[in-house]
Amino acid sequence: MPQDDRNATETSTGSAPSSPPTTRASPLDRAVRELERHVARGGWDGPLRVFALIRTADAITADPALREQLPPDLVATADADPSSITSVEQEGLPEGESIEDVLGRIAWPDTVHGAAMVVERFVVPPEAERDLPADTDEALRLLLEHPARRDVRLAVGVLRDGTSSCAVRSRSADEDFSVGTGADVAPGLVAALLATLH
Repeated sequence: MPQDDRNATETSTGSAPSSPPTTRASPLDRAVRELERHVARGGWDGPLRVFALIRTADAITADPALREQLPPDLVATADADPSSITSVEQEGLPEGESIEDVLGRIAWPDTVHGAAMVVERFVVPPEAERDLPADTDEALRLLLEHPARRDVRLAVGVLRDGTSSCAVRSRSADEDFSVGTGADVAPGLVAALLATLH
């Protein structure tokens, strides 16, 4: 479990699916999409955020008092679909540390079915990374100033069985309908999150 001094807050994941109406999104896809939208409401330039993913129905079974404490729509979703997921944000994460360092300190208990994170990054075309100077500070400066640089927000979620889901939003197309999704959009982040579950 994350450090004991972290408080948990719950966010509903019962949002509309990210895929076309003819395709039913999985509970993980819906949870990741909702987390991305939740973080997006706070604007850009935010810190790394990490979430425990818990099957809502299992949580209610373990603690029946939650039925009265959780939002009614979340309880109704859990009743209709026992595989629906609730996210619990892990607060008090250390600032200024790498994703690897933060995730390396987390070991989830068995009651947590999955994990998710939301992080901002920038991307450049592959050719921008050719012929960079050996000095890492100078290389980073050049990449940050590259005219084709794009700022993106990645939401990544994984379950213990290895299932993954990602959502990516570009700052230049900052609309809910422009968020891209896929299982393997960020394989390095997927692997890092999976490591916290084993």
